[in-house]
Amino acid sequence: MIGCGTTTYTDPDALRVTVPGATVNLVVTGPGSFRSRLTWVNMRRLRLILVDAIRPRIAFVSLGSTPAFVSFPVRSDSPVVWNGVPMRNGMLLFHARRDQFHQRSSGTSRWGLIALARDDLAAHARTLLGAEPTWPQTTKFLRPPSSLFADIRRLHTQACGLARTRPDMLAHREVARALEQDLLHALVNALAGPEACDGATRRQRHAAIMARFEKMLAAQSDRQLSMAELCASVGVPERALRLCCEEFLGLSPTAYVRLRRLNLVRAALLRSDPAIATVSGVARHHGFSELGRFAAAYRVAFGESPSTTLQGRSSAGRSAESPIDRRQVRRSRDQPIVEP
Repeated sequence: MIGCGTTTYTDPDALRVTVPGATVNLVVTGPGSFRSRLTWVNMRRLRLILVDAIRPRIAFVSLGSTPAFVSFPVRSDSPVVWNGVPMRNGMLLFHARRDQFHQRSSGTSRWGLIALARDDLAAHARTLLGAEPTWPQTTKFLRPPSSLFADIRRLHTQACGLARTRPDMLAHREVARALEQDLLHALVNALAGPEACDGATRRQRHAAIMARFEKMLAAQSDRQLSMAELCASVGVPERALRLCCEEFLGLSPTAYVRLRRLNLVRAALLRSDPAIATVSGVARHHGFSELGRFAAAYRVAFGESPSTTLQGRSSAGRSAESPIDRRQVRRSRDQPIVEP
């Protein structure tokens, strides 16, 4: 369905990407209130996502096998690190099928995602280049000519900006078609370029280790696991797991496990009724038995006490604007639209 919308999240556990087959799990790594805005635009062939985040975080992203996915940094205070590789301005990622990766940022960041059917991408490549794109077995780092990357970023940002401020314009068939055609043209030409980063085999091997690591943590999120237990569950020596976690996460395995569990506690406190729930009950449910140490670690991680989270932010989560499709826009075209 053609349409657009934007949602602001204050609970990282509530963030949902509106692309079929794509999921994001967030771990906040710095103190302060979390806030992230997700803007989406559905066109006839392209689906665009723009994510704005204002707190340091680690994201574990899983992509589906059906669409072709391309992602790129739009703007950030510091480089967004993708599986240990700093993503500089001008770089594109052409994702492999079912790609799973870690993306981390130490500050405010903005990144874009484009999804499209593989048949559509192949058809446009045949028309423009006379040949189909080479589908990557492992995710490819691309650095297209600066003017080409600038076109992709500009058109993507323009479409997502209209979704927030003038969604009625995206309802005009000519406007949407022109944006989509220009973006497809630039994208096809960019994806035809050569790989811009070495070490694909090593990255793939380390990414497989980290995917097993995340799968194991999702299944055992209620207790702090020892280093020996982590290595046995993932099936790698301690040195290998430490190396991968430092490269992908910037943290040791045990530090990430503890921070991940603290994030789960925070998400539970944000959604709990303070008249019923207790901090100690939520903490114990997630495997924190020494409540004094838990409270101190929580304050360091998030800049406030767990009781403050429970009492003051129990209604936080997400504030969503209604998704807008073309029919809804036409009925509300004369209404003023204010930037959120």
